[in-house]
Amino acid sequence: MNETTINKERSEARVMSNFSTALIATVVTMGVLIFSCSYIILIQINQNIRTVLRSGRTKSFEWWRAQLMSLLKMLDDNRKKFSQVLKEDLNKCKSEGLLFEIDFTRNALVDSINKFKKWTTPQKAKKGLLYMMDKAYIRKEPFGVALIIGDWNYPVHLTILPIVGAIAAGNCVELKPSEISLNTAALLEELVPKYLGQEAVQVVNGGIQETTALLKERWDYIFYTGNLMVGKIVMKAAAEHLTPVTLELGGKSPVYVDEDVDLGIVANRIMWGKCTNAGQTCVAPDYVMCSKTTQEALTEAIKQTLQNFYPDGPAKSPDFCRIVSDKHTSNCFFFPYFLGGGRVAVGGDAKDEERYVSPTVLVDVKFSHSIMQDEIFGPTLPIIPVENEDVAIDFINTGPIGNTPLTLYVFSNNTELRNKIMRETNSGSVCFKIYFKSVQFTIFAIWRSGQQRLRYPPHTDDKYAKAAWFLGSGKQPKTGWFW
Repeated sequence: MNETTINKERSEARVMSNFSTALIATVVTMGVLIFSCSYIILIQINQNIRTVLRSGRTKSFEWWRAQLMSLLKMLDDNRKKFSQVLKEDLNKCKSEGLLFEIDFTRNALVDSINKFKKWTTPQKAKKGLLYMMDKAYIRKEPFGVALIIGDWNYPVHLTILPIVGAIAAGNCVELKPSEISLNTAALLEELVPKYLGQEAVQVVNGGIQETTALLKERWDYIFYTGNLMVGKIVMKAAAEHLTPVTLELGGKSPVYVDEDVDLGIVANRIMWGKCTNAGQTCVAPDYVMCSKTTQEALTEAIKQTLQNFYPDGPAKSPDFCRIVSDKHTSNCFFFPYFLGGGRVAVGGDAKDEERYVSPTVLVDVKFSHSIMQDEIFGPTLPIIPVENEDVAIDFINTGPIGNTPLTLYVFSNNTELRNKIMRETNSGSVCFKIYFKSVQFTIFAIWRSGQQRLRYPPHTDDKYAKAAWFLGSGKQPKTGWFW
């Protein structure tokens, strides 16, 4: 190779290097430009909402009721559309999507419409001797503009329900649906402006970049639903402006099973909680603590429960949800089975292309195993043999991700033991002998359709109709003199 050829190749290499550098610089510049444009748009949206807030229109009863009624109409007019996007995002069957998302949200919305006037009416305040001749009352005022960041596991319920509370209190709303449940997010972006207008409620879709830009803005209230890591980021951003915040986060909700219970009933209730939405629920049972003997018997009972729930297997059942994304599927499968610890006693299979992870039980798990260091948020259930309730109480109080679980489940017929666990632990709620206890769900849980309770799979239209009737899903807002 002669010198002329070498110089030519070096010259071409320099040209390519300069071209690559220029291309990278252009891409980076475009990225910054796009981010800057998005940030400017978000600032403008915030300013527009504040203009509406300052006008005082959002403080009237008429505005509140009109907005809430429009939100109710949005849910009623688009039940099929919401069911469809829930099916696309999470493979939610009709019954699960309607009961846990649409009807649940609708009931709360109707209750708010019926009660918000009472909630917001000024109340007389007690007066001391010095102020006996004065008029004193407590007037409830809205915070202002609320930023609501929704979550993907219940993308209708956990996104719309905070809007209901915000509007009922007279706030304007900047709504950021989760980009992970992208079909539901797209539908909300389409429907919310159509029914509520764009003056006081704005929808912003996007990913991390858009959320970061939103958190740089000053808000009067922030409501975030999601995981612990992002919750810390939201809290830090809110602290910059001393913005009040509500964080609805996850955690590890423990289950303690005593030896004096009917394990068939216990297995039904635990696995219903673990299989609903494929375990992607913040209050789902995260792990079970029981004696070694109970572990073996409970495992056999769980096998029978899953056979009853899914006669042809969960993979073929239309009632079993899927994991929300490929990334989450890998985390749900790889982490528990290869790094988690314990032994697979039930399930243990997955189909990446379908985002399917089977209901799985791990036995002989230890507190030190990696699966016990973070929230599982999937259909995997570790069982930890313990000597007694004192060992269980000690772990609940010294757990790796906080000592206050969202919910604590205790299955025992021993009143003294139940009281001891409740007295010596802290939790958001305590449920005895039932999963997800509420007045409504307890009522329809005891209704039998043949030998199968309404809440358990396999789901049918008949079961849904009866459950919906018990939940009062068709109730309407009060009108006229009653309102």
